[in-house]
Parts: sequence; structure tokens; C-alpha cells
Amino acid sequence: MSTDHSDPQRILELLWGRSPRPSRGPRQALTVERIVSAAADLADTDGLESLSMRRLAARLGVGVASLYTYVPGKDELLALMLDHSISQDVLPHTEPGTWRDKVAAWARRDWNDYVSRPWAIQLVATRQPAGPGALGWLESALRVFDGTGLSRPEAIAAVQSVDAFVRGQAQAAVSEAATERPEGPDGTSWRGVEDEFLEHHVDLGAYPALADAFAHGPLPDPQETFEFGLRALLDGIQARIEHTA
Repeated sequence: MSTDHSDPQRILELLWGRSPRPSRGPRQALTVERIVSAAADLADTDGLESLSMRRLAARLGVGVASLYTYVPGKDELLALMLDHSISQDVLPHTEPGTWRDKVAAWARRDWNDYVSRPWAIQLVATRQPAGPGALGWLESALRVFDGTGLSRPEAIAAVQSVDAFVRGQAQAAVSEAATERPEGPDGTSWRGVEDEFLEHHVDLGAYPALADAFAHGPLPDPQETFEFGLRALLDGIQARIEHTA
């Protein structure tokens, strides 16, 4: 999300429903919610790069000028899309089980959501405005650690650590998938070209640790890497909880 020329006040007013209602345009047929839903559908189908106010207006069957009476610009639209996406998530504290079960459930669900919706990763990697969806989710995530002995600042650190880990691993999975997509007239993927080059032109003897890893079979795939890291992170939080008991 570009923030160089965006107006934080205007974005926050839109997120919290404090903006004046449009005084003109097809008010009965168009709402901010409908605009955001259509924008998310476009991003799901064609990627964030393909999303423009003109394409969105065409999808909704309205003029671009009418669209701007509801959403002043693309930065505001992206902020609304991200907060709406967060608001659709299951609240972490409502998950069954222990704190560890709840965190694992939210982490796995978010990882899957990010991998299936790469545009959401692109947006959270920039600025994440404090909208009702984001604050509601954070409130719920903090409640997961009620009764564990962690202080509120420690609980916030735990939530942010898990959230950052999930986003980083999801981004890695999306990037990995991109290297395996066929490109060029011969349908060769970036990964295919890289593997062939390394096999014929690079002496792995200069990298003994890597050579040993390859000798043990296929490297962990993105989901296996995610699960390993999640267990390690949860073990660390659990050790901290036990230390405070």
C-alpha cells in the first residue's frame, strides 16, 4: 500500500465509518462494502497489480467519478480491503483448546489464507492502519494468553512474533511457488533453469553443509518449514510461560 501521498486521517475516517456519506451518485446501488468486496474479487482473480479504480468501476457497472464519491483513491481502497479481510478471520480466542492450540490454529489458518491471497501479504508488508478489523483481531489474540502468566506487553510481543513469522513464511511460500511457474516460450521455470545451472556449473564441494543437506533427500517444502518453525516458536513461548509460573 502506497503511503507517500495518502492521507492517514481520511483513511482512518473511512475505516471507522466517520466519512461524510456521498451526496450524489447511485447511493441505492453502491456501498463501500460492495466496492470493497468487488475489489477483493478482482485482486483474488488477477492480482493486486491489475486492480485499478477504472477496472473496479467497470466491474461494478458505474462511472469512475461515482466510485470516487465513496472511496477517494486507491490507497483508501487498499486499506479498506485489508481491514475487511482481517475482519473475516476467525477470532483467535474463540478457538477450542489451550492457548497453544488456539495460536497454532490461527497461525495455520492465516498461513493458508495468505498463500491463497498473496495480495493480502503485499498490503500487510507496508502499513496496516488501525481499523476495526485489525483492532478486533488483536484484542482477540491478546485474550488467548489470558491466564498464562504473561504480562500484557509480553502477550503483545508473543502475538506480534507469531504474526510476523506467519507472514514471513507465507511470503516465502508464495515466492517459492512463483519460481516454479513455467515461463518463456519453452515453458521452463526459473527453478528448472537454476537447478540445471547449479548441476552443471557449480561445484557443491565448496559448500559441504549444503551438499550434505541435499544428500539426505529433498529439502523441506514451504509447509514443512512453516510447521517446524511454528513448533519451535510455540516451544519458546511455552518456555517463557513456564518460567513466569
